[in-house]
Amino acid sequence: MPIYAYLTFNGNCREAVEFYAQVFGVEKPQIMAYGDGPPSPDHPLPEEAKDLVMHARLDINGSSLMFSDAYPGMPYVQGNSITLAYSGNDVEKLKTLFHKLQDGGKVVMDLQETFWSKCFGSLQDKFGIEWQINHDAEAPSA
Repeated sequence: MPIYAYLTFNGNCREAVEFYAQVFGVEKPQIMAYGDGPPSPDHPLPEEAKDLVMHARLDINGSSLMFSDAYPGMPYVQGNSITLAYSGNDVEKLKTLFHKLQDGGKVVMDLQETFWSKCFGSLQDKFGIEWQINHDAEAPSA
């Protein structure tokens, strides 16, 4: 079975998922909020959790990313525990993705030729998620 990256946000998951769907040109995701589940008298849902994202998934370039908002009261550390690496064989598409992801974020390493890749760069997007964009001649067409 595959291992999926699961990204947790602090109340802005819906915005992040919709942003990533637009950046990567994938289908608008189905989003399940905590309030969409059946009520439980043993575990009442706090009002502030009802519209938060319980689960969403995007299929990007042959991989699935999963998303949720942190449940109220649960600890949350923004974006420093995971880096996502996107590899493709189309340099122009890689450049386009990099520039879309950097909108509102900050570049760590500009896209450039390196000893391992003819196009590599890294950035932190506006949600605090670290991305590496890498050309790989053997990667599936994106």
